[in-house]
Amino acid sequence: GNVLLRRAQYRTADQTETRLGLARLFVAGKIANARTVLLRGAREGEGAPADALEGVVRRYTFTLQEVESAETLDQLRGIEGDAARHYFDVFNHLIRAPEAALSLKGRNRRPPLDPLNAMLSFLYTLLVHDVRGALEGIGLDPAVGYLHEDRPGRPGLALDMMEEFRSFLCDRLALTLINRRQIQLKDFRTMENGAVLLADDARKLVLQSWQQRKQEELLHPFLGEKCPVGLLPHLQALLLARHLRGELCAYPPFLYK
Repeated sequence: GNVLLRRAQYRTADQTETRLGLARLFVAGKIANARTVLLRGAREGEGAPADALEGVVRRYTFTLQEVESAETLDQLRGIEGDAARHYFDVFNHLIRAPEAALSLKGRNRRPPLDPLNAMLSFLYTLLVHDVRGALEGIGLDPAVGYLHEDRPGRPGLALDMMEEFRSFLCDRLALTLINRRQIQLKDFRTMENGAVLLADDARKLVLQSWQQRKQEELLHPFLGEKCPVGLLPHLQALLLARHLRGELCAYPPFLYK
């Protein structure tokens, strides 16, 4: 029963303008949600850290306009990359923990080289797994995306859709665990190659916190109904499927408020 949906997905991915249009929406959702996280941090902070956060928030107002006017996928990816760099440049201002070793040393992965990057990478892995499962459950092919290029073994569409949830779900959870000192420096171990990993007990705590977060409820900004956080990837996959079938004129990215 999903063959027609997948055919529509593949056709859209092969059409330059429609692919770019969907990619713009994924990136816009990512930047808008990152902006909300930074704005919240600025309101809770004070002094120079709050000013730095507000500076990126103001910049994102123009960045969102650039996303809307991006003419190519490469241009859009460049805008998204700059936005991510500015976001992580001020990320440490969201940390309230006294341990300096828990601060972000720039975004790094494969392998992560500091504790916060290790936890972010772990949470992003959980997120892409959930998004991939949601897409497959709706009948979409998680490998064929719009923002990310097709590569063997890469779940391109899952990576596209998870962009909307990174800051709202993963980054906020990592900050909460660190700021409440539920996760501390002793909960990480460094391998011989410099890779930093969560210790077993800490990984269990993060997994438990992840599951608890998914059980919380919020009001879906587009559907106007309360739903568990864990159901958001499924609902967004459903909205994307409705758009691809022609039932929605545009895909509405999830916007955290």
